[in-house]
Amino acid sequence: MTTGVEQTVAIIVGAGPAGLSTAASLHKLSIPYILLEREDCIASLFNKKAFDRFHLHLPKRFCQLAHMPFPSNLPTFVPRAELLKYYDDYACRFEIKPKFGNLVKSAKYDEDRKIWKVETKIVADGDGGGFRCYEARYLVVATGENCEPFIPEVDGLSEFKGEVIHSTRYKSGKKYENKNVLVVGAGNSGMEVAHDLSEYGAKTSIVVRSPIHIISKCKLMYGDITKYGMQRPKEGPFLIKVRTNKYPVIDMGVFENIKSGKIQVLPALKSINSGGDEVVFENGKCYQFHTIIFATGFKTSTLLWLQGNDCYFNKDGTSKAMFPNNWKGENGFYCAGLAGTGLIGAAMDAQKIADDIFNLIST
Repeated sequence: MTTGVEQTVAIIVGAGPAGLSTAASLHKLSIPYILLEREDCIASLFNKKAFDRFHLHLPKRFCQLAHMPFPSNLPTFVPRAELLKYYDDYACRFEIKPKFGNLVKSAKYDEDRKIWKVETKIVADGDGGGFRCYEARYLVVATGENCEPFIPEVDGLSEFKGEVIHSTRYKSGKKYENKNVLVVGAGNSGMEVAHDLSEYGAKTSIVVRSPIHIISKCKLMYGDITKYGMQRPKEGPFLIKVRTNKYPVIDMGVFENIKSGKIQVLPALKSINSGGDEVVFENGKCYQFHTIIFATGFKTSTLLWLQGNDCYFNKDGTSKAMFPNNWKGENGFYCAGLAGTGLIGAAMDAQKIADDIFNLIST
């Protein structure tokens, strides 16, 4: 059953950092909006899907939301607990009150009425289900680059006898003490999970399939890493970020544990053997593990519900328009934080979007 239509000036989809920055920017300009969020909290990626000892990978000045810097007393690399408090304080300061439990099922532009129509399914506990409709002149997609956890297809993975999880379900290495654990994915999340596991006494291995840059907190690149089973790319970290949207690994202690042998580096994962008790790697070697943790990133769900999305997004969910014009489409459509420019880029997008809407409704 669908309830009555609720109308406003702008609809924001997603109450992560990009959505919060957009909401605050609209609030400062007194522009009415509705913020839709499928989860029951803001910043759900950090609230529900980050492990206990998580820290931001970049210095805080590159991660702050629009109009409100991090407190000066916080460390350069903000820990999870302080990050969540910052988000809660931010929502309070700018009077952000998302409509939680609203899973967007479709968003379509009505050419005749010149409005966006958004239909959601109610997934909040105790709400009884059903659907709701929202209408607005402007639509802002702020679902972020990290939306749906992605686990790649691996031959025989369904037969694996141990535990298989995505890194978003990993909370602490405490329960893995003395267990053989394989981490698949050598980005910042994978490296931090591997480090956390090794610090709790897990027998940790990590798959490093491609060349990577490892940089200290002081932005110093380590030298020869081939003797530890890893390769450095020919291109520098900045060029790689521009070309592929991949950040270098910021070393939070993992490199020392790799050097000491507490973390074993392995090549690309090939398959799980027919008995389901051994993992086979590209070099032909096999190892047994109790758990496999996939830190293999995310995929977007926006393409499933945004009708006519081929006008706005590539197949991977990134904006077709290049920075700095990535934030604006046609017919009152906007996207925040989908250009591969990180949290600081999302904050910049949000302010541009709010200013543009303000200018349009003021003329």
